[in-house]
Amino acid sequence: MKNLKPFLIVFLLLGTFFSFAQGEKKLDKIIKRDYQIIDCKIAKISDKQVEYSLPGETLLIVLDVSQIARIDFASGRSQTFDVSASNTSQDNSGQPVTAATMKTNTIAVLPVPYVNSDSQEGSEDMAKFAQNDLYNKLLDKSANIFPLTVQDLRTTNSLLHKAGINHNNIDETPIEDLEKILGVDNIVAAKVSYTIGSGTTATTYSSSNTKSNDNNKKKTNDVSTTTANTQAYYYYTVYFDMYKNTTKVYSQTRKPFLNVKDSWMDSITYLLKRSPIYVKK
Repeated sequence: MKNLKPFLIVFLLLGTFFSFAQGEKKLDKIIKRDYQIIDCKIAKISDKQVEYSLPGETLLIVLDVSQIARIDFASGRSQTFDVSASNTSQDNSGQPVTAATMKTNTIAVLPVPYVNSDSQEGSEDMAKFAQNDLYNKLLDKSANIFPLTVQDLRTTNSLLHKAGINHNNIDETPIEDLEKILGVDNIVAAKVSYTIGSGTTATTYSSSNTKSNDNNKKKTNDVSTTTANTQAYYYYTVYFDMYKNTTKVYSQTRKPFLNVKDSWMDSITYLLKRSPIYVKK
């Protein structure tokens, strides 16, 4: 037993050493564009994707290179991904979206969220209608907004659809991303919020008939009818923003003077004519 004791001590020391060495094994590090750091083991790198596994796992995870700023390998070597040269952005699901070719002095009209402020429900049909209304107002006043050109509405909506952006999430997308996706340096973004109230008015109609009997006595019959009318009132708040090269250059909020169904359109016209892109002719 005494002869085995030295060997047992050496065995335990070696076991401790190897365990310590295994625990201190260096890992690769992925530094993402959002500054998140992932400790992992890189398995494969291509022009578009990086495949890696987490410590203690064999499952491969795929990450798009557009999301990566740098990789520090366990060997000490680093690889930097040139974000500034990237021609991609990310849509709302995190997938890369190819940026459109930039067209200078071009303005795009975004879908206009049309939201009931009580229920927080939006109308897709009204969002498209409001977007189309604002688009047509800009086209009609093209001479007043020169040298700006209005991007075709089909082009705008097609690019937004490919990026997974609609009237429900347009407010969540940064303007710089929208300018890259749409390929424009100017953007007009509006929003219509509303509540609906009602009021009742009563109208009374009266009539009378006079009759004479045999004794020349006159008798009058009065008849009256009351009709109740219920009127709906729309209380709008219109938000109107303009951006140039990602900078907000105009921001206004307006409530229409009249509380009728389409009065928001008057506010859009009012704000557009007072925006910095509009020049009176």
